[in-house]
Amino acid sequence: MRRLQRADTPTTLIRDMAVKRILPPEALDLIKEGWKYVDVRSIPEFTEGHPEGAYNVPFMHRTGARLTPNPDFARVMEAAFDKQDRLILGCRSGGRSLRAAQTLTSMGFANVVDMHGGFVGDPGKPGSEAVDGWEPRGYPVTREAESGHSYSELEQKTSSE
Repeated sequence: MRRLQRADTPTTLIRDMAVKRILPPEALDLIKEGWKYVDVRSIPEFTEGHPEGAYNVPFMHRTGARLTPNPDFARVMEAAFDKQDRLILGCRSGGRSLRAAQTLTSMGFANVVDMHGGFVGDPGKPGSEAVDGWEPRGYPVTREAESGHSYSELEQKTSSE
């Protein structure tokens, strides 16, 4: 077994870090109980639609057709959220959010879960089942960020520390 180390960048994948994965119905229930939904998709993806009440902290930024690591992901998360906050992480289908959840767990965030299926769903790999995402299930979606929930607003918290 590999020794766990603190993740220095969002691209550092701590494979041994156990993260609970949940499906969109459980995420919806947890949000009703006060959990915070953090959408780790890029800003353009977030503005195309996201779960109501979601915060946006991109794990990766869209640069043309490519996704590149957000070097400020950890810093913004630490400034915007307490390490005891109850956080649900979601992305497009569940890949980025799982890596982001592993990163946060390695940083000492205590209550982090990953929403498998993400916003649009996971088509599944051969031999595994597809998972419907948040939007295809008809759950509440908006294109507007609530006050204080956009990436630019959350990023500003890093300069006010």
